[in-house]
Amino acid sequence: MSTIRALRPTAPRVTLEAEAIPRDLDDAYRKYCRYVAAVCLRISGRRSELEDLIQEVFAEAASSFEALREPDAMRGWLATIAVRVTRRRLFRRRLFGLVGLGSTVEYEALPDPGASPYDRALLGAIYRALDQLAPDDRIAFVLHHIEGETLDSVAKLAGCSITTAKRRVFRAKSALERRLSDD
Repeated sequence: MSTIRALRPTAPRVTLEAEAIPRDLDDAYRKYCRYVAAVCLRISGRRSELEDLIQEVFAEAASSFEALREPDAMRGWLATIAVRVTRRRLFRRRLFGLVGLGSTVEYEALPDPGASPYDRALLGAIYRALDQLAPDDRIAFVLHHIEGETLDSVAKLAGCSITTAKRRVFRAKSALERRLSDD
């Protein structure tokens, strides 16, 4: 899975060094927009949907921003919203594909521009294979293997038990191995 690391640099990481806790949604957007974008991009695999996904995440966050009791938990809270919003998009995309309204995507544009041609092609193949998975399995795999989240964190972000998260990651990994070995 070392090739998957070539995907990580495409969306910059947010540094959390001694920055003030966001006071309002504008501050939260400035501080966490890139992080939310990274989560959405890696799960959806489509740059063309990224702006819409970010807007949806922060629109949903706006409706409950004042109710957030622990400002230190904002990053995780936004990640959970990003996973939920992207999950809905994956289900919608899958439905459109079933009725013949799906679109083609160039996944080779996802990795870091400095990635080798081999890594770019491999990541394209991985994301094409991810498109064949159930959205929940895809999310668990991406969060665990691409984002580097622990299974406990995957379970929290995906809103499921740890056992279910393990099962989804295993199922996705097995399906990817089968599909990629066929190619």
